[in-house]
Amino acid sequence: MNERIPITVRVNSRSYEREVEPRLLLSDFLRHELDLTGTHVGCEHGVCGACTVLLNGEAVRSCLLFAVQCDQQEILTVEGLTGDSAGEELHPLQELFREHHALQCGFCTPGFLMTLIPFLDAHPDADEEEIRQALSGNLCRCTGYQNIVNAVKSALQHRQQQSY
Repeated sequence: MNERIPITVRVNSRSYEREVEPRLLLSDFLRHELDLTGTHVGCEHGVCGACTVLLNGEAVRSCLLFAVQCDQQEILTVEGLTGDSAGEELHPLQELFREHHALQCGFCTPGFLMTLIPFLDAHPDADEEEIRQALSGNLCRCTGYQNIVNAVKSALQHRQQQSY
């Protein structure tokens, strides 16, 4: 029996109504139902952080949630960071990742970005240890993390100088 359940979600400021199977993961819903492939699926156990999105402003692992759990909720994916439908301008944090060479293959980058957005809001005076602690839930096989830390430090400095 393939029972489908109606859900309504707001993703990147756009409302969607769909009927989904109760077992459909949020990561699969975003990627396959909404074609938002910036949410990457790595381990499917919530360990790597590649699937991180914001659910009502909080960083969550989309591979650990069912889409039906997100009914009537607000979701932000990496595609929605700029708020620009053309996607031509980068979010300031994306720009700092680029400037600091904080990515290589890019697979983990969306998860890092989505983890860091609420972290930066909640920790405007974070030191390097706090930054590394925040990053510890996201795995990267390419960068060695130092350039990611540098990008976050730069983001904190920019935030202190100007609001973004």
